[in-house]
Amino acid sequence: MAEASTRTVERALALLATICERGSANLADSARDCDLAPSTALRLLRTLETTGFIARDEVGIYRPGGRMIQLGAAALSSESLADLATPVMEKLVAQTGESVYLSVQWHSDVAIYIGIVQGTHSVRHSSWVGRTIPLDISAAGRALRGDVGTGGYVVVERGVEPDVTAVACPVHSEARIVAALSFVVPSYRLTESGANRFGELLVSAAAELSAQLSRSSKPAQEGTEERQP
Repeated sequence: MAEASTRTVERALALLATICERGSANLADSARDCDLAPSTALRLLRTLETTGFIARDEVGIYRPGGRMIQLGAAALSSESLADLATPVMEKLVAQTGESVYLSVQWHSDVAIYIGIVQGTHSVRHSSWVGRTIPLDISAAGRALRGDVGTGGYVVVERGVEPDVTAVACPVHSEARIVAALSFVVPSYRLTESGANRFGELLVSAAAELSAQLSRSSKPAQEGTEERQP
């Protein structure tokens, strides 16, 4: 009995893994990837859907569900990236009073918020940690793609929400973009000059965080070089 239960868990985890790795998959592809009969795969997928680990759309395509995304965000936010970013984000909030987010790319066309330091205004953006956003219409998404202006930041009004403006800047580790810092601000409170100021603050903060990330990667690299004959 215990062996059968273990095998069921293994099969369910394999299905969850293939959907997360693919980003989306239908029943046939999921079953084939895991070498399962479609009927067995369907039964397990329904359980994963009921518990929120996957979601199914109207045409039968499965994607990572809200529970899976929340757990992923919680795991990411406990890593060194979020730890390093927190003091920088707190400084930005102290300078502006606005909420600051840290986000990373989740899939090829989706980003996920993994950290926030909430603003101090009575009206401020509530936490979206664990929520995904499209790369193409969001400021954070465009920053993660390197799609920024000559100033090094991007401003998007009404990108994800109709009454919100976001300002974002990429964070690098060496030459690679690994995250984005962004302000999310009620549009009525942000003028063009204010958005430019916020962008400049983000560029400075991102440069500080990028320098820390680059330094943290060098000791291991240098140690490897020293051991070479």
